Amino acid sequence: MSPLPFPLPSEDRATSPHTGWTRAHWEATADGLLDAAWKWSTPGRALLDLPGRPSRSGVRSDGLEGYARTFLTAAFRVAGAKGEDPHNWLERYADGLTAGTRTAGRDDAESWPLILDHTVFGQPMVESASVAIGLRLTRPWLWDRLDGATQDRAEAWLRGALRHTPAPNNWYLFPFSVAGFLESVGRGDAETAGARQRALDLLEVWYRGEGWYADGDGRAFDHYNGWALHLYPVLDAYLSGDAELSALHGARLSEHLESFSLMFGADGAPMHFGRSLTYRFAAGAAVGMGAVSGHTPLAPGVSRRLVSGSLRYFLERGSVGEDGLLGLGWHGPHDATLQVYSGPSSPYWASKAFVALLAPAEHPLWTAREDPAPSEGPDRVLSLPSPGLLVQSTRADGVVRLHNHGSDHVRPHEGETADVADPLYARLAYSTATGPTASANTADNHLSVRVGGSRSSRVRIHPLGAGHGDGWGWGWAASWHTPVFPGGPPTWPGLRVESVTVVRGRYELRVHRILGAPAGSRAEETGWATGPRDTVSSALHELHGWEEREDVRAPQGTAFTRWAVLPRLGADVEGTELLVALASLTAEEDPAPLSTAVSGVNVDGDTVEVAWADDGSMTRVGFAPLEVTHRLR
Repeated sequence: MSPLPFPLPSEDRATSPHTGWTRAHWEATADGLLDAAWKWSTPGRALLDLPGRPSRSGVRSDGLEGYARTFLTAAFRVAGAKGEDPHNWLERYADGLTAGTRTAGRDDAESWPLILDHTVFGQPMVESASVAIGLRLTRPWLWDRLDGATQDRAEAWLRGALRHTPAPNNWYLFPFSVAGFLESVGRGDAETAGARQRALDLLEVWYRGEGWYADGDGRAFDHYNGWALHLYPVLDAYLSGDAELSALHGARLSEHLESFSLMFGADGAPMHFGRSLTYRFAAGAAVGMGAVSGHTPLAPGVSRRLVSGSLRYFLERGSVGEDGLLGLGWHGPHDATLQVYSGPSSPYWASKAFVALLAPAEHPLWTAREDPAPSEGPDRVLSLPSPGLLVQSTRADGVVRLHNHGSDHVRPHEGETADVADPLYARLAYSTATGPTASANTADNHLSVRVGGSRSSRVRIHPLGAGHGDGWGWGWAASWHTPVFPGGPPTWPGLRVESVTVVRGRYELRVHRILGAPAGSRAEETGWATGPRDTVSSALHELHGWEEREDVRAPQGTAFTRWAVLPRLGADVEGTELLVALASLTAEEDPAPLSTAVSGVNVDGDTVEVAWADDGSMTRVGFAPLEVTHRLR
């Protein structure tokens, strides 16, 4: 575990038996992160130019990002302490606001860039939301003490977010948040009302059920649900006291936490899945917001276990360098985890986790005894048909796996090409203990069809259904995709792959039906990618149709290991083929080989029956029509 460059209080294992952390640890962490970041401010305090490679938006935008995102930490810290500001953080942010808006748009050492359309220069729109929320949270101690001219300039800059076009996803909540602040200080009008209604209308379009939003018009389901699509409207309702908004969006947040709370491992790790993972412990923002607002199904001790466990997980694994700065990556630096829009200050959207500090010291979130996380309870299998996800949690090792049969990163109007295949969405499975391999390496957890030496990608995912049995003991999810090839024609006529995952315990039964495979094709399936020092082990075993097995190296490693290896099965295929395999990812010591888990396999046309050795139960997967059952003999 990595030592921290700033001091923390002593652990309290009496009230926090799982993490040892209390509210005081959160305040100390916020102060430590802020102190390190402020060492890189410009003289006028308008920009925090943190060291590192710039984002595609440029150095000036990155400096604004440093100011805005750390402002969120400071605002939650001070507002939660009812205005107590022993380090005078708000004085610095007041100075920066004054300097940054004095001549906004000018190319000098302090001025903030203007907010324009997302297609031109949109990143400042993202940061405007953090500035607005920070000002709203700290109004009595910052905004109300500014002179009128500075307030007017700040409003003029913020209104750029209302007058320009956001990206077609969660970005519409940035002008929503700006408008909410302006209305809260008596500066609302038809323009602010329109921006708020526009965002709320889009949320209705993007809401798919079971507490899950798509991030835009496609099928991107990821951490943006928690740290954006739920956080902004529920926080707005909490601050404004809007009962109607609170009831609607609070209920959705509570339902989201029913499933999302299971996606943290026993070690505190959130699910490694989706984009912008460098925000790290921001994954706990939805849990904290639920506890603060009261819109949560979780006991206070469970909520604290999750948010403190996640924060501590990252702090102990290299997310903070010797200089006290959050670096780009997951644990330590990891380029393959990053998006091109990420810059040196991007990780500070992790600040959203500090929403938990809005719960005062006497709140049950901090006074209740810490309870186990959901992943520390009995084995769980939870299907989510709306997003097409299947969650698998095992108590023996505390590992949680997410089987993806519904979330991709392709917009409805976009074509399918291998160039847009995204390792953070395209894989069959993700976990709290492993990451996907980089694009240049062999893809983990992937079914590919190889034609003429070219391996296919999984791009757009079409869900076919999901379900789980009584008592959470087993569950399934299914989807189909069109294999997409790099170079030459992107697809082969009639070629299609239908995939079903059935889980029970630590086991993953993977059944694929390949349709229309041209002569000379070869199918390949890979398992989990793990490294030589990982605490988890990966296994993949052929049950039907597969002809050979090999181990493949991934020299670029994953976010969890510098170098990885993954198992791969292969078989020649033509026309319609049914392929069945058993996979496992576990941290158990000396797990039994997969060959002993199944006592029999019977394939009849498009139907496969698998008999399990431990209890004699039978899993049946049939195609055309799709039907998945699991029963005792």
